[in-house]
Amino acid sequence: MTESASIRTQTAQQVRKPAVGYRSQRLIARILTYVVMTFIALLIIVPLLWMFSTSLKPKSQLFTKEIYWIPKTVTFENYTKILNNSQTPIARWFGNSMIVAAIHTVVTIVISSLAAYAYARLKFPGKQAIFAILLATLFLPGMMFLVPNFVTVYRMGLLDNFAGVLLPSFAAVFPVFFMRQFFETIPLELEEAAEIDGATKFQTFIQIVLPLAKSAIATLVIIEFLASWNDFLWPLLILKDRALQTLQPGLRTLQGAYTSEYGLMMAGAVIVAVPVLLLYIFLQRFIVQSVATTGLKG
Repeated sequence: MTESASIRTQTAQQVRKPAVGYRSQRLIARILTYVVMTFIALLIIVPLLWMFSTSLKPKSQLFTKEIYWIPKTVTFENYTKILNNSQTPIARWFGNSMIVAAIHTVVTIVISSLAAYAYARLKFPGKQAIFAILLATLFLPGMMFLVPNFVTVYRMGLLDNFAGVLLPSFAAVFPVFFMRQFFETIPLELEEAAEIDGATKFQTFIQIVLPLAKSAIATLVIIEFLASWNDFLWPLLILKDRALQTLQPGLRTLQGAYTSEYGLMMAGAVIVAVPVLLLYIFLQRFIVQSVATTGLKG
């Protein structure tokens, strides 16, 4: 072997060693990432599986020394009992929650999208100052607005009315901030090209901007639907009629009536969780796309 060939061999070995070490580090980091993600996933999934398993158990199998993830005797008695009880009209409460959450989600997204586009693209006096004031309200605890909102709804005569539950929720700041940040990642050249072709600002917003913001809107649908679906205190204050109650305040009465009936409470919890889980599964790919594109501009 000549001297030059020996030098090339030594150089190749020196280059290969760092490359092998780098690949090993990446493999270890990937394994650790998957281990952590699996652990976090189990922390979330295991309680849900236990809740579902408990809802299918008869009362005799709820308190045993041995843990059974799969019930020895599968029964739907808890579901039939909770759905057929006139004192706890779960089906009606479920429908009320769906109506309130759906209206809240749709109207909030429409309002916040229009406002966010104005803050992102339009120019008007005091825009930055107004937006800064809106952002400052995000740091205030929600309990501060409870009494003023209740007094407003009371004076408008909207107690025991879905409108009283929905009206204050439309003035949400986070959706405006969320959509504004996404709109600013959309290349301005696309909107300028549409305006050159004769499109108005509103047409540009409807035909160009909104289709590009599908992933952000899907993410916001999950956030707003979940917020309205899980809201407990505000519907409890506004809706006194049992026929108008939503699921969350309604399940509180279920817990009071059946303090030791954990099978019934787990069945009610499953009924509450299913719509949100289905919505998340349906919109999952849009949410991943939204996270992946956040922060990209131009």
